[in-house]
Amino acid sequence: MASDLSNIIKDELANTLEQLLSKTSKVEETSEADASEFETSQSVEVKVKFEFKDITSSWVFFVPTITATKFEYFMLGGMGDLKEHIDDEITDAVSEIISNVCGSISTAVNAQGFDDLGSVKFESEGNEIVDYAKLSEASNVYKFQLSLDDEKLPVLVAFDEIVLPFISTISGNTQAPEAVSAAPAASTSSVASAPMATSDNTSNLLALLGEESVDNLKLLFNIKLKLSVRLGTKLFLLKDILRWDIGEIIELEQMVNEPLEILVNGIKIGEGEAVIVEGKFGLKIRNIGNDSSVLSQIGLG
Repeated sequence: MASDLSNIIKDELANTLEQLLSKTSKVEETSEADASEFETSQSVEVKVKFEFKDITSSWVFFVPTITATKFEYFMLGGMGDLKEHIDDEITDAVSEIISNVCGSISTAVNAQGFDDLGSVKFESEGNEIVDYAKLSEASNVYKFQLSLDDEKLPVLVAFDEIVLPFISTISGNTQAPEAVSAAPAASTSSVASAPMATSDNTSNLLALLGEESVDNLKLLFNIKLKLSVRLGTKLFLLKDILRWDIGEIIELEQMVNEPLEILVNGIKIGEGEAVIVEGKFGLKIRNIGNDSSVLSQIGLG
């Protein structure tokens, strides 16, 4: 039976919204969407591609007007007037939220180490404002009924056929993944004869290396590297720095909703977001290079 991502999707959707919008968030229920419910509404459409071990899956998020306008309003701290219609600013805010949600889903899936899914990464493929016709043409659309404090807000997601067995609690599809049309097989090459990848990224890398290269790489595993997180940067003149005193506020170029840079030995290898872990600052990884690229970036590959 295929691994089920349903609870991960629901949990990470709720948790990410709670962090970004400062509202107690919960997915109250999921159900197959009735497009006619949104016949008079526009939606922000956000397309996302997920790449698992053996499959590539396309998801389309539809965030209707009632939800999209509230999302931007909450992101701005409830200041100003609540907009009645979707505009470019709302579209950008929704796209940023969905990107964060997908990053959290990817991180959670990778942490579980599902054998049939392996590691996962995602890529946003654009957004636009669409009307009811676009939503009504979509297949396999499911509604996630959100509760944000006392607000009831829907978010719709259209999944492609290939991923339905992996969201069986939501879709009700328990068909064996082998029966689903898989991505085209890779052409015969040296990689095709390599051992099957595991959920452990390090194991994946070692499996593709020769025995001598593996031994050499293992010699480096206990080297200590300095991890740091960069909040933001900005160029200043020396004369300005010399004027600084206690209490000075320094404005950085980084926006508050932009990801933080993850550095190893001063080299950027990925991006993440700040979290609190048992009273201490922590970092949730949103995206990071694969094993070979990370080694290359920090000068070990």
